[in-house]
Parts: sequence; C-alpha cells; structure tokens
Amino acid sequence: MAALFLKRLTLQITKTENNCIRSCWGKYVVQKMAPAQPSPIASAPRPSCLTYAKAFSTEDTRDEQKKKKKDDTAFSNIGRKISERIIHVLDEQGNDLGHMHRATVIRLMDERDLRLVRRDPGAEPPKYQLLTGAQIHHERLRLRELEKAKPRPRPTLTKELTFSSNIGQRDLDTKTKQIQQWIEKNYRVQITVKKGKSAEEPESKTEDIFNQILQTMPGRATFSSKPQPIRGGKAVMCVLRPLSRRKRQCLQQLRGPQEETL
Repeated sequence: MAALFLKRLTLQITKTENNCIRSCWGKYVVQKMAPAQPSPIASAPRPSCLTYAKAFSTEDTRDEQKKKKKDDTAFSNIGRKISERIIHVLDEQGNDLGHMHRATVIRLMDERDLRLVRRDPGAEPPKYQLLTGAQIHHERLRLRELEKAKPRPRPTLTKELTFSSNIGQRDLDTKTKQIQQWIEKNYRVQITVKKGKSAEEPESKTEDIFNQILQTMPGRATFSSKPQPIRGGKAVMCVLRPLSRRKRQCLQQLRGPQEETL
C-alpha cells in the first residue's frame, strides 16, 4: 500500500514539473517572436538643457560698432559710468581742476548738481567736463546748427546732348544756351557731335564746334574729357564740367588786374 502511494506521488511530481517547464518555455518563445517593446524609462525623452546663446552676425557686429562709436563721440551726459580710474576734469566755467579720482568726481557731481560729459576721450588721461543740464542742452543745439550749416556735396549728374556737325548756327546757339543752363546748375554735359556725310567737311570742324561752345562760358566751364573720336571715327565726344568755386575766384582775381591795365 505504501509502495503504491509513493508511486502515485512520484508521478504527480513529475507531471507538475513538466507543466512548469512547458509553461516557462512557451512564454520564452512568445517573447522572442514578438517585436521588442521599448522600455518606458528608456523611451522617455530626455529633458534638454536649454541655454541662451546670442546669434552671431557680421551685420550685428558692425551695427554695434557703429552704435558704440556714435555713443563715444556724442555730446551727452555719461552719468556715473566712469570707466577710467583717474580722469582730467574741467568745471562748468572751463577751469582746469586737474587729475581727479572718479570717486571724487562723483562726489562733486552730487554736491553741485552737475553732469559729466566727454571732451577728449583719446587724451591721457581722458578729459571730461562738469556741466549743468542747461549747458548741455545749449551745446547740443549749437552742434546741431553747425551740422546743418555744413555744405553737403550733391551727386554730380551728367546731361547728354547729341547733334550733327551740319547743325545751323541758330540751332547751335539754342543748344549752347541749354548747355550753359546745365553748367550753372553744376551738371556735367556730355556732347556728342556726329560727323556729316559730306566729303568736303574739314576734320577740325567738330573740334571747332566744341571750342565755340566752351568760349561762350569763360571762367565757368572747362573740359572734363577732351574731344575724342568714337563709333569708329563717325562721331566725336567730349564732356564739359563746371569750374569749382575756388578756381572761379582765382580767375576773377587774375582778370581784375588785367582789366585795370587795359
């Protein structure tokens, strides 16, 4: 009886072990055949470390340099931002206070209610002046008026005129007047004279026309480009320009004594 019980117990244990092995093997095979699932921890996006970086551009650098240069040359109150330790100081009356420590300058500004402006940043040490707010305002207005009074060079424009060497005297006089008006307005005038088809026309006729036009404007115009052939010799071109103010004054001074002697 005991032997039969042991036999059944052995069979039951063997069957249980086989079931366990089969179950574990089946799960292993299913996991191998199924596509791999990413781990929730591994697939989680990593938080990026955000840092501020200023974009670099050559244009931005040039703009900053221009702005800095403008600020350095501008006449304005710099406040308490004195970068130099020792500076040369003038008071509001223009009196020389000598070299002073920036802390002393700031104390003077507070005691006398004054502002500090740059006078000569390139000096050694840099030169500054203490001024009142009203003095700074009047100085800005004065500098603005001086800037407006500066003569601004205008771009030189060129007018073009073309006609034939067979032109009549009346038409030539009309074109000469037009050229004179342009010269008075400080225009350059490019004149092109086409040679006539007549074989009897002298070679110097076109140059004579240019000289005739120029002689009507003594002391006012000259050749910027002397007559030269173009278009394979079929035309001659020159450029007239107005004389500068200095040259006009010199010519007038030279003509004065000559007219007195006459």
